[in-house]
Amino acid sequence: MDGRRDSYEDILHRPHPVSRRHPPMPAADRAAQFSPFAALSGYDAAIEETARLTEERPEADEQELNRRLQRLLDQVSTHPTVTLTYFQPDEKKDGGACRSVTGAVKKIDLYRRTITLEEGPVLPLDQLLEISGELFRDLEE
Repeated sequence: MDGRRDSYEDILHRPHPVSRRHPPMPAADRAAQFSPFAALSGYDAAIEETARLTEERPEADEQELNRRLQRLLDQVSTHPTVTLTYFQPDEKKDGGACRSVTGAVKKIDLYRRTITLEEGPVLPLDQLLEISGELFRDLEE
């Protein structure tokens, strides 16, 4: 016979030992010991975040933007409806995304450098890229 088998021959047919102090573990708990685990937890999220695309902030025509902003300041009491295109920086990585929102202008705060729409966000003036709407039709022709 095989040399290894001979060394176990004395215990091969003995009864399985049962502890008097510790009760046997249920089969479901024993199986759980061998269940897979995520060795790289968060890895999928990190890959997803890296793959998410952002864009660089485009350059705005500052002169044109200032001219339109001045006209808007002159007419803010009439609550004109405008479309504001702005750059929204990404919170987690460099870059961001260009967004547009349309609404009636509620107020422009030059001290805080914000523009507030009646039903919409408060946008930082420094992130504005373009202002358009009926108020500027003569400038767009």
